Amino acid sequence: MTYEEMKEKLESRLKPTRFVHSVGVAESAVYLAQRFGVDVEKARIAGLLHDCARQYPNEQLLQEADKRHIVYGEVEKSMPLLVHGYVGAQLVSEEYGVQDEEIAQAIYRHTVGGADMTDLDKIIYFADMIEPSRNYPAVEQLRELSRTAGLDEMVLAGLTRSIEFVLQKGHLIHPDTVIARNELLLKVREKK
Repeated sequence: MTYEEMKEKLESRLKPTRFVHSVGVAESAVYLAQRFGVDVEKARIAGLLHDCARQYPNEQLLQEADKRHIVYGEVEKSMPLLVHGYVGAQLVSEEYGVQDEEIAQAIYRHTVGGADMTDLDKIIYFADMIEPSRNYPAVEQLRELSRTAGLDEMVLAGLTRSIEFVLQKGHLIHPDTVIARNELLLKVREKK
């Protein structure tokens, strides 16, 4: 399936605002991939399809995960939306013909992060935060980092902002987000 065919199929399955967001993430991912020397086509596809499982309502995501034998924990049970990345990682193969493990992993990790994130994982995670239709108090600061900071410093700031947001909302913090942030914080400190 070509990129344009993927785009058409995705548009037919997502709400218009979610589709616009997905195209924005693809464009932001391409920019970041070019800036950091990562495979641009993989970034474009992962960015476009990162939310492909949002075609399902939140209350159906756990059932979709169960159908695919995807393991999830108590945090996901209490916030089923978190599972859309896990389901999407398999959906790209099932429905879009994408047989690339790096793309699937970046989609899997785009919401909460994870241990040993690859550069592609980091790019999709961050592109999702800064794409053009996003509008929240810290977005301009994060967009500025996308132009000026190193990849690890940029993603560390994104993870920190994500944790702050979740804390303000009184929600559970996913352990993978804490792991990803701690790893990057240690890595950034070692560089100094």
